[in-house]
Amino acid sequence: MRKPQDSFRPSRRLLFAAGTAAAASTVAASAAPASAAEAAAGSPAAAMAAADGLTSLGNYGSGVLGAWDRQARAISNEAQIRRTRESDGVFMFGDSIGVQDGPPLARQLSKLGISIAVHNWAGRPVTPAVDALETWAQDYGLPHRILMSVGSNDIFTPPAVAAQVDRTMQIVGEERTVYWVNVQAARTAHGPDVKVADQRNSAWINLQLADAQRRYDNLRIVHWAEHLASSPNRLARYLRDGLHPSVTLGQNARNGLIIDAIKAG
Repeated sequence: MRKPQDSFRPSRRLLFAAGTAAAASTVAASAAPASAAEAAAGSPAAAMAAADGLTSLGNYGSGVLGAWDRQARAISNEAQIRRTRESDGVFMFGDSIGVQDGPPLARQLSKLGISIAVHNWAGRPVTPAVDALETWAQDYGLPHRILMSVGSNDIFTPPAVAAQVDRTMQIVGEERTVYWVNVQAARTAHGPDVKVADQRNSAWINLQLADAQRRYDNLRIVHWAEHLASSPNRLARYLRDGLHPSVTLGQNARNGLIIDAIKAG
């Protein structure tokens, strides 16, 4: 069976363009280090080589992931999980963006007659989110739609993402659909070198998602990064800190992309 054609299948060039747009705007007042700037427009291997020199900022230039296990979380109770599974709704696994944007997303889905159970945890990278997916699969079974709203916290170790996408697809099997929101990070609280690293690493993560989509018929990418980069001023208006959606403008935009993807199937 041929893989369904995605309504927006970006090229590798477009993904890198989306991944560097915010860096260009936020670093305009300061010249970025030449090696980081070159890596942002080059290959993942070049990005890793440049980032390896930024040892004080972690191996990849964005810093080091801090402890997240005591940060804010929003996890559905067992009754809601079972109701969602029985009604074939949506299971969502997210990070701090999910904690913030999950409640309005649930309200929008409810209007469409779709229930949702969430496992959102601020600061969490992809690997423990997939651990949670695996636990729910074993304990409750899975509905036919899985929403992965994670990856932003993997800018600190971007190579980890590809294996976890593969693991996700193995857990859900071929009969379910995974909707994965790609990432955009250029944290405004940090200096220009970190912003460039954030962008480079975001693009690297998004390339891994795009590559995985070519292998899995049932993986749908929600193109958040491209949406932000496609129009002037969206990055400033839709993100409040270079990462988290602004409330309510960016929040509505991102949730709208998710709703559209789910409705498209």
